[in-house]
Amino acid sequence: MYLKVPIILLGMIEASLLTFAPYLSAAILYQQHNFDSVTKSGTLFPTAILFALMALASMIAVGLYSTRQRTGVAGILVRIVAAIANATALSALVYYFVPSLRIDRSVLLGTAAIAIGATFLTRLLFERIVDEDLFKRRVLVYGAGNRARSLLELRRRADTRGFKIIGFMPTEGDQVIAPPERLVERPGDLYDWAVEHSLDEIVIAMDDRRRGFPMHELLACRLSGIEVLELPSFLERETGKVRLDVLNPSWIIFGDGFRASATQQFLARSLDLVASAGLLLLAAPVILLAMLAIKLEEGLRAPLFYRQTRVGHHGRPFEVLKFRSMRVDAEKFGAQYATENDPRVTRTGSFMRKTRIDELPQLLNVLQGEMSFVGPRPERPEFVGELERRIPYYRERHTVKPGITGWAQLCYPYGASEKDAIEKLQYDLYYVKNRSLLFDLAILVQTVEVVLWGKGAR
Repeated sequence: MYLKVPIILLGMIEASLLTFAPYLSAAILYQQHNFDSVTKSGTLFPTAILFALMALASMIAVGLYSTRQRTGVAGILVRIVAAIANATALSALVYYFVPSLRIDRSVLLGTAAIAIGATFLTRLLFERIVDEDLFKRRVLVYGAGNRARSLLELRRRADTRGFKIIGFMPTEGDQVIAPPERLVERPGDLYDWAVEHSLDEIVIAMDDRRRGFPMHELLACRLSGIEVLELPSFLERETGKVRLDVLNPSWIIFGDGFRASATQQFLARSLDLVASAGLLLLAAPVILLAMLAIKLEEGLRAPLFYRQTRVGHHGRPFEVLKFRSMRVDAEKFGAQYATENDPRVTRTGSFMRKTRIDELPQLLNVLQGEMSFVGPRPERPEFVGELERRIPYYRERHTVKPGITGWAQLCYPYGASEKDAIEKLQYDLYYVKNRSLLFDLAILVQTVEVVLWGKGAR
């Protein structure tokens, strides 16, 4: 998973501010410079580091470091307050069990207030600075025809935040579609031109590589430190998905990713077992309340669970288990996608879907090895057959186990059309290509944002 430089820099700045917050709080409250005297251990640094780590983890969980974040100023403030409040509570809990790290309640509350203010102001300033060209990589698109169209069509601010396109350079065989003001004339020597214009990257978007491919010039650029990228690789990195419209089979076969070692599979399975067993224990009271609510709304004879056949690993069918959130006769007319404000959903079911409580029984599917904690959402066989016929590479999403949560759920809202299926597939393929234990952990942490703000629930 690629982390953009501005996000890393923002994290480093905020980590420093969060670490400094307890010192400033102690200085204001005690009017002294001997900060270490406010803890029993005689040093404030471990306490400050603990608070900073808790705060950073909480901010990641509520989506404050997500490149897809589109929340306004008020939304950012709400998320910062929620994250710091959670970090304060977790820190207080740790201080209780580790008394040597404990600080006075007034200092901790002062730390929280300073952290909220400092983080919010940093965000406001950083938003203005990051939109400038200071942190953006300077990119030349070598090509100005149909393959370059995908770069012209990038509209989301999050997709273009990390780079600035210097221009589109037409090549032999291109049917030029880039606007004239964005075209760059082919120089006599591409390497000299790239150095003169301080390029960071060159993206190859030629319509026909058999005609005039500048092998020696591109090699000189590469050896001098200028990155040369395939168009699919560049779009994958910047958008967080594998774009089907520029994809070719050789890129999948010969490119990096799309493979898992035995060690990686062992670590993934270990995470599944530990996380699902632990969450089942923690969620036991919620599970009991959900079962009671279903019975109270629909009667003692109403079934608690809903079993449905889904397509799993390597196309093998299995029965997914969920709390029943729809009426018993919801599919008397056959399989159909859920829709917004679906009239078949019960009142209890609507709440469970928004909070993802209905998916807790799937932890049993994870324990049985039919699903993973993280992966593409399992789809119904009735839809999979049709989607495989219509959408290229759809079958490849089944090369990994389906998951309770996944990259597509984080990046794309719930959808029930073929267009939505294509969009979600592009994110699923990105996950299949780049999956790792760290990527899985990052998705799990960011899933907290989906649950708290009800993203994509239907």
